[in-house]
Amino acid sequence: MFNIIFTFLLLFSSFLLPSFNALTHHYYDHTCPNLDSIVAREVNLATANDKTVPAALLRMHFHDCFIRGCDGSVLLDSKGKNTAEKDGPPNISLHAFYVIDNAKKAIESTCPGVVSCADILALAARDAVVLSGGPHWEVPKGRKDGRISKAIETRQLPAPTFNFSQLQQSFSQRGLSLHDLVALSGGHTLGFAHCSSFQNRIHNFNSSLDVDPSLQPAFAASLRSICPARNKVKNAGSAMDSTSTIFDNVYFKLLLQGRSIFSSDQSLLSNPKTKALVSKFAHEQHLFEKAFVKSMVKMSRIAGAGQEVRLNCRVVR
Repeated sequence: MFNIIFTFLLLFSSFLLPSFNALTHHYYDHTCPNLDSIVAREVNLATANDKTVPAALLRMHFHDCFIRGCDGSVLLDSKGKNTAEKDGPPNISLHAFYVIDNAKKAIESTCPGVVSCADILALAARDAVVLSGGPHWEVPKGRKDGRISKAIETRQLPAPTFNFSQLQQSFSQRGLSLHDLVALSGGHTLGFAHCSSFQNRIHNFNSSLDVDPSLQPAFAASLRSICPARNKVKNAGSAMDSTSTIFDNVYFKLLLQGRSIFSSDQSLLSNPKTKALVSKFAHEQHLFEKAFVKSMVKMSRIAGAGQEVRLNCRVVR
């Protein structure tokens, strides 16, 4: 009798808890069949006016999934005494939230109250990669939007100053492997880094060296000229790689040449397994793209505790 009750409770609880495998490519086939094209249109329009949008959307999705799972909590505005994730220190430089807002507005006019903001963000990140020349993939859908967003929790995000063991721990806590770590780090092929993110490598590196010796000297000198020790230029920084608006494998090639931006990037060469993956991706772009797609889908399935479909991505219902 006990076994029967226990089995029943397990089955019942599976209907109540968000499931890692509950997402499906066909979730909105009947309730919002034009969803993908609506989101793609908004990402396209925004990118036509601002080439930094794809990198912003990809980073936004990553930062969403690493805090409370992929539940759209990064989209919520601060309110009253609560400071939301988007206003946490690692997220201050996030932008292009208006793209998600515009997509949500267009979707609500066609499929009211059906599509979660978390799903819109996952789709927008995919479209950002595609528009940058990267691979296309089917995004699993069916996420619900979370109601909690706290700036203090952004401390859990992997920092650009992380060493290898810190990175490994951060990813493994979310069910992501070393292979996922290297593949997803390849997302750094898009975007821009502010001086504060890599200051530790070019000034006062340690007690005896001013500059990280793993940096290629000419590259280090160029970074120091852009970001002097007492930098006063608010938005000074460097592109993540030499083709920062194109999704390619240049990031990995530059990493092997000592021309990576973050300490966390450089740390991928400190482990034999991840170093081998960096080399493989540097030489075979199609292998990187295949791995990236697999890891993005895996990351996008990190279960959140979402409970609703927001009508406005910035506020809970």
